[in-house]
Amino acid sequence: MLVLTRRVNERIVINGDIVISVLDINRSGQVRIGIEAPRKYQIYRHELLLEIQAENRDALSAAVKGLSLPQLGAARDATSAAD
Repeated sequence: MLVLTRRVNERIVINGDIVISVLDINRSGQVRIGIEAPRKYQIYRHELLLEIQAENRDALSAAVKGLSLPQLGAARDATSAAD
């Protein structure tokens, strides 16, 4: 992990096209940051990403429980053929 110290209005540039700016640091130590990035990048707060991943796993598990073994094989084969 790279650890950097930045002050308000200072920036970090990643890969030439992602810019992270320190916007504000309040008295309680919370830091407001701004992120400029091309739309092709998905940017999530970590805790939200964990929730999305858990919901996706739950949905997949529910879908798999609803399929019989032959249906699972057919679904797997269809997915492989699409790749």
